[in-house]
Amino acid sequence: MVFKKLLGALGVGGPTVDTVLTTPVVQPGGVLHGQVNLTGGTVETDISGITVTLVARVEIEHEDGESSSVRPFARFSVTPPLHLAPGEQRSIPFAFPVPYETPVTTIAGQRLTGMALGVRTEVEISGALDKGDSDPLDVEPLPVQRRLLDAFLALGFRFRSADLEAGHIRGTGQSLPFYQEIEFSAAPQYAHACNSVEVTFLATEHRVEVILEADKRGGIFGHGGGDVINHHTVEHSAADQDLTGLVDSWVRQAL
Repeated sequence: MVFKKLLGALGVGGPTVDTVLTTPVVQPGGVLHGQVNLTGGTVETDISGITVTLVARVEIEHEDGESSSVRPFARFSVTPPLHLAPGEQRSIPFAFPVPYETPVTTIAGQRLTGMALGVRTEVEISGALDKGDSDPLDVEPLPVQRRLLDAFLALGFRFRSADLEAGHIRGTGQSLPFYQEIEFSAAPQYAHACNSVEVTFLATEHRVEVILEADKRGGIFGHGGGDVINHHTVEHSAADQDLTGLVDSWVRQAL
């Protein structure tokens, strides 16, 4: 996976940068590997530093509607200041940990509709920061996250959409400035009681917080409806188990 850009800080004759991801698919908490390839232009260049940044498209709610914005959520320095001679070529490898709360973009190779994550290379030349185009990044779920998602599907839930919401979920250990919501249409056995279910994963090194939000249907006069939010915790070791019964109990508790 490559993107190539003429660094605008120097314009014509400036150096170019190629960023190559050798692990274009990662898991939360995994390691992103790649290299930044520099080729000097027609003039000498002093580069103050190179940074690789993970970015995501995030939905922001306003009083009059909703908008989206590209937000950085992890930044890593690739190299200290360096001097690049005309025509000189340099390859700078990097390996950085991906935050455990990094949202999932694909499940078994299938991309989740609505998700957009990328890797952006930032090169600082003469005090000016040049931001390269984002290179897409795919994130597969952790084994226990995959087990939980499989459980929802086994119960008859159907994936509807996924997005990232700006803000924090109260009462959780959330560290990123946004959270992911994976929405499912209600399975037939729950359809009389709810319209849909949204799932949020907040993973750490040892466990995963699961926030389950059920859109309950109201009674005959509309009473008792609305969103119900429950919090659960699952250890990574649960990836060795069938979690269908556990998820079923969560849904019934919420309803």
